[in-house]
Amino acid sequence: MIEAMKKVTIFSLKERRKKITEQLRQIGLMHIESMTFKSEGALAEEKVKSELEKVLSSLEEVKEKKEKITALKMSVPFEEVQASLLSLCDEKKDLLEELNRLNVEKERLEAFGNLDPALVESLYKDGLSLHFYTISDKDYLKIKDSDDFTSIVLRGGKQLIVMSVNSEIRGSGAIEFFLGSMSLDQVCKRISLCSLRLDEIKNNFRSYLPYEEEWIKRIRQREENIRFENVKSSAFEDGDVIYITGYIPQKYIEKFKKEAVSYSWAYLIDDITDEDNPPTLVTYPPFVKIVKPVFDILGVVPGYREYDISTYFLLFFSLFFAMIIGDAGYGLVFLIIAIVMNIRSKKASDINILLYVLSFTTIVWGALTGTYFGSEAVLVKFPFLKKLVIPAITNFPEVMGVDSDWAQNMLMKFCFILGAVQLSLACVLNIIHKVPKKDLSWLSDLGWLIDIVLLYLLVLYLVIGASCPFTLVVVGVATGFVLVCCFSAQGPGIPFVKGLLAGLGGFFTTFLNTVSCMSNIMSYIRLFAVGMASLAIAQSFNDMGAGFMPLGILVIVLGHVLNIVMGLLSVIVHGVRLNLLEFSGQLGIEWSGYEYDPFKKVEEK
Repeated sequence: MIEAMKKVTIFSLKERRKKITEQLRQIGLMHIESMTFKSEGALAEEKVKSELEKVLSSLEEVKEKKEKITALKMSVPFEEVQASLLSLCDEKKDLLEELNRLNVEKERLEAFGNLDPALVESLYKDGLSLHFYTISDKDYLKIKDSDDFTSIVLRGGKQLIVMSVNSEIRGSGAIEFFLGSMSLDQVCKRISLCSLRLDEIKNNFRSYLPYEEEWIKRIRQREENIRFENVKSSAFEDGDVIYITGYIPQKYIEKFKKEAVSYSWAYLIDDITDEDNPPTLVTYPPFVKIVKPVFDILGVVPGYREYDISTYFLLFFSLFFAMIIGDAGYGLVFLIIAIVMNIRSKKASDINILLYVLSFTTIVWGALTGTYFGSEAVLVKFPFLKKLVIPAITNFPEVMGVDSDWAQNMLMKFCFILGAVQLSLACVLNIIHKVPKKDLSWLSDLGWLIDIVLLYLLVLYLVIGASCPFTLVVVGVATGFVLVCCFSAQGPGIPFVKGLLAGLGGFFTTFLNTVSCMSNIMSYIRLFAVGMASLAIAQSFNDMGAGFMPLGILVIVLGHVLNIVMGLLSVIVHGVRLNLLEFSGQLGIEWSGYEYDPFKKVEEK
């Protein structure tokens, strides 16, 4: 359920700006409507936070994987340690840049051996000018017999290096090569010194790993300070009065009023208008809240005026997950992973419980189709498993004694039924939502409902050759089309004729959407296609492994692991899409919301 919001404005005197900001943070109920993100105070805090993060990043770099560090409390002034490590961060950066330059220079000079640039410089002072060039083999052959210069040939990678004494090589493809200020030996020594100093810096950082939590804590404090400064600077001024506007869930309004009285605030509470864009607070039923991590990962939030589809999303997503993975053996693997996660964490998180649900639905679907690690032999060796199979949707029709084409058509039909049911549910929800509001556009949703049901019959005819009442389909789809054209632009407060004209004006768009409606139903066949592809891959690896046992066991295991990973990717691509695009699109949900995030003090962890 999406919680109703109220728009709240708090008034105060300018000199109480900081005090009222502290009080707002203390009660932790208001989502601030607008916020300034470049106040001077916030910028100062951002700078300190950035410096803290720089040191923390260096601490994390020296930490070994899975290394357990005993946390200690710092006994010296933190500011001194921070300044010291920040200086080391800068030194480390400079050393790494120098090391990169030195390594490039080392590679460049290796062809010369340990030729000292100082020697070349002293010869120049004595009147002997040496010039070095890189040149290709082909170009060198053209100039090697020239009397204009003396050359010493060295090999530098794919190129030759030549030396000219008291003359320059021109127009021959030669590129002059400058020695630089250090010899190869000096470069190598400097590389060694830089590496040694970097090791010392690394050990210095490692000595502070037990105090890593101190940096994390202080960064969290700075983030809180930044938000405080932004909220403080967001208060609008009108003479000596300031006011801060935000949103509070209606269920918290009474609590807010009590706090406002205790702080002697002047405030105004308004209803949400069409011009407002309040945040979204979704309250999930106890069991349905396990789907919230999926929404968090996807980064989608319904708009304040949109629907909360979390319950329907969980139901359909669980079924889609099971059909795409499609194997009871894989479901058992997920169940074992869920149990291990539960044991290690000692408490089942929402993700953990969701994994239990998904593994259970996958096991059930796999049992109903008779699929266990893609092996037909399992059904043959364990006949009691056949009693769990529904022959109409089995993946092994020969074992169950049914026609394979018939079973395949029935499975596709089931996918289309799912599509028609989910899309029709969207229309019904729209109608239920709009009728009490006397919103005439519910007749448009009725038109879509008629179209979906009849287009479903047409899809069955086109894909699996089922009988189709063409006259009913044509008349019904036309009726639905007319309803959509006439009532799609209607709404509370909109004159009927104006809404009618607006709807008819979108005639061509409605026509395209009607065609799209049929394609939406057909798109549910992806559940069948991806499930069959997963089965085919599993069978292929089983057959490959069976040919050269016992090494084939490794091939089978790796093959099934790969298939599971590909199945999970398919769930994201296909299973989530059907909910967030087809179903949500029919509902009119654009996922245009942003999450309710009240201004409050961050709790220490």
